[in-house]
Amino acid sequence: MKAIRTFTVRPVLAPSLAPLDRLASNWRWSWSRATHALFASMDPDLWEEIGENPSRMLGALGQTRLDQLAADDRFVARVRAEDERLEAYLTGERWYQRLEGAKPAHIAYFSPEFGVDGSLPQYSGGLGILAGDHLKSSSDLGVPLTGVGLFYRAGYFRQSIGDDGWQREAYPLLDPYGLGLTLLREPDGAPIEIALDLPGARTLHARVWIADIGRIPLLLLDSETPSNTEELRRVTDRLYGGGGEHRLLQELLLGVGGVRAVRAFSAATGRPAPDVFHTNEGHAGFQGLERMSEFITADGLSFGEALAQVRASTVFTTHTPVAAGIDRFPRDLIASFLTSGLFRGLDPVRALELGLESYEGGDPGVFNMAVLGLHLGQHANGVSLLHGEVSRGMFGQLWPGVDTDEVPITSITNGVHGPTWIHPAIKALSERAFGDAYATEHDWSDARVVSDEELWGVRGAMKDELVAEARRRMTASVSATGSGVVPSWVQNLLDPDVLTIGFARRVPTYKRLTLMLRDPERLTKLLTDPERPVQIVVGGKSHPADDSGKILIQQLVRFSQGKEVRGRIVFLPNYDITLAKILYPGCDVWLNNPLRPLEACGTSGMKAALNGALNLSILDGWWDEWYDGENGWAIPTADTASNDEERDDAEAAALYDLIEHQLVPTFYEREGGIPKRWLGMVRHTMTELGKKATSDRMVRDYVTRLYVPAAEHDVALRADGFAEAKELAAFVARVRAAWPKVHIENVDSSGIPQQAQAGDVLEVRAAVRLDGLAADDVAVELAYGRTDENDALAHDRVVHRLRPAGPALDGVTTFTGTLPLTVTGTFGYSVRAVPTHPLLVSPVELGLVTYAS
Repeated sequence: MKAIRTFTVRPVLAPSLAPLDRLASNWRWSWSRATHALFASMDPDLWEEIGENPSRMLGALGQTRLDQLAADDRFVARVRAEDERLEAYLTGERWYQRLEGAKPAHIAYFSPEFGVDGSLPQYSGGLGILAGDHLKSSSDLGVPLTGVGLFYRAGYFRQSIGDDGWQREAYPLLDPYGLGLTLLREPDGAPIEIALDLPGARTLHARVWIADIGRIPLLLLDSETPSNTEELRRVTDRLYGGGGEHRLLQELLLGVGGVRAVRAFSAATGRPAPDVFHTNEGHAGFQGLERMSEFITADGLSFGEALAQVRASTVFTTHTPVAAGIDRFPRDLIASFLTSGLFRGLDPVRALELGLESYEGGDPGVFNMAVLGLHLGQHANGVSLLHGEVSRGMFGQLWPGVDTDEVPITSITNGVHGPTWIHPAIKALSERAFGDAYATEHDWSDARVVSDEELWGVRGAMKDELVAEARRRMTASVSATGSGVVPSWVQNLLDPDVLTIGFARRVPTYKRLTLMLRDPERLTKLLTDPERPVQIVVGGKSHPADDSGKILIQQLVRFSQGKEVRGRIVFLPNYDITLAKILYPGCDVWLNNPLRPLEACGTSGMKAALNGALNLSILDGWWDEWYDGENGWAIPTADTASNDEERDDAEAAALYDLIEHQLVPTFYEREGGIPKRWLGMVRHTMTELGKKATSDRMVRDYVTRLYVPAAEHDVALRADGFAEAKELAAFVARVRAAWPKVHIENVDSSGIPQQAQAGDVLEVRAAVRLDGLAADDVAVELAYGRTDENDALAHDRVVHRLRPAGPALDGVTTFTGTLPLTVTGTFGYSVRAVPTHPLLVSPVELGLVTYAS
């Protein structure tokens, strides 16, 4: 008989064990080795069986065992010590508190998914894992941040693979109480509910669950409440589970409901209202419209003034270089919500324009969430240097006439949370050698501190763990889908002494899961070499609606089942955080072969590197930035290929060549049983990437480069009854109206003889018609530097501002400047005019540029 409802019954804890409740409900246990070990020690077998979650552990352990532990003085002392450590962690001064100068009081961080731990499946892939790591590092650094997301009752999905190799999805329901989440409540104990007015006289309600991620509260909105109709209860049923209006309702709840949830949370806890809002991808873009509505109705601002205030305090991070990865909705569908009363006081026509693809090459019938995010976020970034460059090209249409390299989208390269992703064996070795269990920012190169034997032994132990886990998972998979008889080859799957390559990620086509199968005969030869074999461990989930991705998984699974190669290549089902923590450390090499430049960052290779794995990757994402020839191998990109087939053939051949002629010899070349040259690369990787590839570094970059400027802009615009917001909005309206007639009538230069030489002085006079604008509304700039064969100025050009020579004559203002020539070689210059205002972050922010012809 199947239960119609399941829930968790919490035990009664003795006073001596009372701190276990707090330890279990704060997700710091997921990256605290000592707290994790405390709960595991209560019953190691049960701990593994229930999925390594402390709240589930307390519910499953039983009152008898808890009473025994309450009488165990040593265990009680451990509980007390862990609680004291947690208290010190939550209240002590950290990096942010020591940061000098003005800084945000509260940052609201919105994301559609958060990957905190495998037992909280509220993520599908890299976007969610990144968000989870962002929260954890913010906690470690003391950044006053609040996460805002949705609570999906069935998470993403649990993957299994059938006999035919086809992906199956299951959606087991989650009990938030059993996960250690708590409801946001009114002072009288009633759950606080957020409400959104929808078209058709409907109202969407949501309760707010709180997950404590160290010092960071994560607010998760849940539409499963009696206040909703049956249809609306399903809004948060699963992550990315629907399209059309269902997906739109999720994003409205995340953005609009998220702002209202943060307001309610601040009111209930006394926390300051956020002064910076960070949207992790475009899914939460509606938060900006909700905040504009607040400013209009509560503070009496106009649409333009509210827009200026929201833009100043909003950070927008784009994560996708793939247009298909951006949420786009029909214009008419969005219009129906904008006129439903959801956004009080907001002009629906002007609000709609903020997300429309009304630029050349766009579809004006489509509302684009990334476009909305960029229009509402004055501070925007990509997630690696290359991705920033790609994003500037991808969204450059929003700034017409602006050179791609000047599009106001910067980049902050992602990082990973070391305490979460570094294997306990590496942590223990690091603690012994350096006194720091987290193993980042240390010099691993000195064999006198960490010997080759120690390092190789730890690497071997982590591979043993991966092999054991692979055999366990495959045994369970075969037992579940077959006759129940497990073939002997499954029980002997993989070999810890063999060069092991890992590949695991989401399975859209551009990540090319099956590039390794391009030449099956050659791959088979590599896998089955009698002297120096290779083995490959693969994992990944395809979106439930993406049959093309499922076909790729099926192709790989079928190849792996071939009699000749089975045991040497394996697809492990249900790739998630739990598997990843074993997979990354257990591989010798991490493979990544996307179509360049379609990988925004690709942080899985960072996690592998921090555990001593080397990377084998296309020069894309973070690898393009940090590959140095000693931390792995770069797969050459076939940029000159005439079509996709030719490109795949060439890059697969390069992949095989690298494995056969560089990886295999280096790995199997031994001195006293140890691959010295290989370990030299491992030491270099752990040392150099340990300095850079962490989310601590990433969050510090966000704070100093984006959060602090955003907070400063927010304060400046709010001062004196929003005086600067009103002035900036008036300025923007004034220059937009005048700009079509702003014109550089002529440019005169003198002081340079026919044959210029270094030290000569160039004098420039530009006559500019401003159409009623003041001279200080406009920056007239001389851009100069070396030129290419097309007379284009190089990206490293220098910009020098010209100054007005006097008042306008006949409507024309003359701007002048002098420039000593220091650049030798082919030299060129141009003159342009752009709007200028102290509260613009870029001279081309408004997309208004006039060039001299």
